[in-house]
Amino acid sequence: RPLTQAVEATHEAPPAPLQRSRSIVYGLPALFSLDSFGSGFFVQSLLALWLYQAFDLSVTTAASILFWSSIFSAISFLLAVPISERFGLVNTMVFTHLPANIFLMLLPFAPNLATAVSLLLARSALSQMDVPTRTSYVMAVVTPQERPAAASLTAVPRSFASALSPLLAGYLMSLSAFGWPLLIGGALKAVYDLLLLAKFQSVRPVEEAGAPALTQTE
Repeated sequence: RPLTQAVEATHEAPPAPLQRSRSIVYGLPALFSLDSFGSGFFVQSLLALWLYQAFDLSVTTAASILFWSSIFSAISFLLAVPISERFGLVNTMVFTHLPANIFLMLLPFAPNLATAVSLLLARSALSQMDVPTRTSYVMAVVTPQERPAAASLTAVPRSFASALSPLLAGYLMSLSAFGWPLLIGGALKAVYDLLLLAKFQSVRPVEEAGAPALTQTE
């Protein structure tokens, strides 16, 4: 399937520093870093450790749960395409990612393993739809010449941010088995979703001019 028209450039464009799109792109790294910082609170290893501590699982059971969680996440990548075509890139990013983060925040309160697994799988089915749409959005709202600079500016801060939070998450888990990293990580990512919606829902690629909005954009 072809990418959006804004990404499918008809000619080779030499890379150039950010100019025309500077005001748009400069607002994205901080938001993406907040999302990545929140994600670091529940990397797979910490999530497996929490499941083990909270429900006294065997290694085999925990691995099976994470296997199916990964399968559901992979499916969410595929679903991102038709949903973004219908509702637009930013709407898809926010209105799938936000429920996923709410499910994550509810995990520490799960009364039993069945509830926890249900919440985890529901989150996984929604959580990755923002990944391809985020990349497509960044590439679509800048000029072809600015895409390399925009990609670097939005990706590098995310990498640094995601490296910090696992340290805090490990410390919190050493203090309590409640699941504070899941609650904090989900809350940070939910704040990211709301800020992204507020700041960028009205900044759409040209081909999305007719896409229906889930909330008022004017």
